[in-house]
Amino acid sequence: MIFEENQLFEKIGIKLGYLIGYFLFTTILFLVLTLYKKPVNYFEVILITLSITLIGTLIKRLLK
Repeated sequence: MIFEENQLFEKIGIKLGYLIGYFLFTTILFLVLTLYKKPVNYFEVILITLSITLIGTLIKRLLK
């Protein structure tokens, strides 16, 4: 008997891993900026990392 892998769980796992990695990177960046005494809040850091992510996605799609 041949079992196929469940594609739904694989897609959910990829998206969940991406989100966890995103928030982990954002939190580490916030902590580093806080240690350097930069006056930023967490929402500003989220916007910065989100813009970097969107620019990267746009470049990836343009180069396809």
